[in-house]
Amino acid sequence: MHNCTFFYTFAMVASTSPALEPIPLLPPPDAGTHFPGVPVVDLSHPGAGESIVAACQDFGFFKLTGHGIPLHLMQRLESATLEFFHSPQAEKEKANTADPFGYGNKRIGPNGDVGWLEYLLFPVAGDDPFSRAPMATSSFRSALAEYLRRVKELAREVLELMAEGLNCKERKIFSNLVMGEQSEGIIRLNHYPEFPQPEKQLDRSLTGFGEHTDPQVISVLRSNDSAGLQIALKDGSWVSVPPDHQSFFIIVGDSLQVLTNGRLRSVRHRVMANGVKCRVSMIYFLGVAPGEKIAPLGEVMEEGEQSKYREFTWNQYKKAACRTRLGDDRLGQFEK
Repeated sequence: MHNCTFFYTFAMVASTSPALEPIPLLPPPDAGTHFPGVPVVDLSHPGAGESIVAACQDFGFFKLTGHGIPLHLMQRLESATLEFFHSPQAEKEKANTADPFGYGNKRIGPNGDVGWLEYLLFPVAGDDPFSRAPMATSSFRSALAEYLRRVKELAREVLELMAEGLNCKERKIFSNLVMGEQSEGIIRLNHYPEFPQPEKQLDRSLTGFGEHTDPQVISVLRSNDSAGLQIALKDGSWVSVPPDHQSFFIIVGDSLQVLTNGRLRSVRHRVMANGVKCRVSMIYFLGVAPGEKIAPLGEVMEEGEQSKYREFTWNQYKKAACRTRLGDDRLGQFEK
């Protein structure tokens, strides 16, 4: 893989324990307020495809219910993840066996971005994504493998319903791009810990993960019941997403925005860390193969519609992303 993998997947290089001082502060959130307009799609209802498309057009984001994945399976991976993050720092750093994958904290990419979090990052390839991390227990491996198997099938269903909602003739036009043997999938396990002195109240939250868009086609996110996730609306305002540990959240990535010629938009999002209660999130990023060409698909374009983007490969996107900061507009350089 390209040596900037850690940046375009928004991983972090392992460093010392998180420190408060260099991490940006965010404006204090309005107490107890969450955005009530987050779109919800029930996967078990007829017309889910149309609802998915509408949500991705308006928000680039939606909550997914009726997915059929049992809560105990999600909680099993959450518990295993927390067990790892609560282990001694020296033990955690043993997982950093192969840069860019493994364990890291605080630093996000090579260009100065930081956040109040630690993480585990692994490629989803083969049957054992923990093959590069001998520290992983058998129960951790088992929990992750089962979780990934179920979420991958969930992502396939979402993408195929999306194609139906866009009236594509080929139902697998999106899913085939991210389900191939060479397709690049990545799993992130994020931990936003409590502050070292929780009794010391801050009048602002710390940046947990700074604002950005995801590079891939879609991301499937699940978290515990701790708040912190925010998305940007079309007018640029930020709203807080109510946590729901029983549901998944689907995030449109830059690749899907290009594939649909901007019809579905990637959403800027960030995480605020309040330091009072830890947040744990599990994000499965589904990307295309390194040499795959990314350009607007004819099936989603209307007759006579002009492409808004010039064609590029996934590798070309990644190389360009290595030169940017987390919050930069990476698609701008590919617009016509």
